[in-house]
Amino acid sequence: MCGRYAAFLPAEAVARLFHTVNPTPNVAPSWNVAPTQDTMVVRRHPKTGERHLDLLKWGLLPSWTKEPAQARRPINARSETVATSGLFRDAFKSRRGIVPADLFFEWKAEAAAKQPFAIAREDGQPLALAAVWEGLRWPDGEITRTFAILTTTANADIAALHERTPVILEPTDWPVWLGEAEGDPAALLHSPPEGTLRFWPVSAAVNAARNNGPELIAPRAA
Repeated sequence: MCGRYAAFLPAEAVARLFHTVNPTPNVAPSWNVAPTQDTMVVRRHPKTGERHLDLLKWGLLPSWTKEPAQARRPINARSETVATSGLFRDAFKSRRGIVPADLFFEWKAEAAAKQPFAIAREDGQPLALAAVWEGLRWPDGEITRTFAILTTTANADIAALHERTPVILEPTDWPVWLGEAEGDPAALLHSPPEGTLRFWPVSAAVNAARNNGPELIAPRAA
């Protein structure tokens, strides 16, 4: 699964990287993005078809939810069932997005406790995590836009830490995934090639969502 990640690249740099056209959102860098928080998502605007960088809330809330205040808000969607699940299939069909991230965290069970690890691209480039998004209109007219990150079976590099990993998109995949170009988005739902990712142990301070700073991604002292 993917339950925490870091997104500290400035929004202006993210907008340039993904060639978005709307005004850049005002968002502070985060080294510990947690569920329920607002964070950057690249999506194709449903009316204009333009590529936007917007702030969405992590934890999917489908538009047809009857009691949104009590609804479960999943943060991940399994790639194996996203096209058929009643919770995700409409979003997968027409509301796919990309979550820009500098790295994500995973926890490995060790003798004393779970050890957190930071996982990033080996080439130093930001991660583009596959996501689906929804917009729910409340009775007062306010719209809440939410998202979930897609996961798949971990490759050999990451399997030692966890059996699942986020789906990582390459730049050549972005137009198909966002619905800008013809192609099969389901074909992109696979783990990255071995050698794409690297990881290192970090402080257990990342376990608490209230902690947020660059020290969270520093290699843990031996």
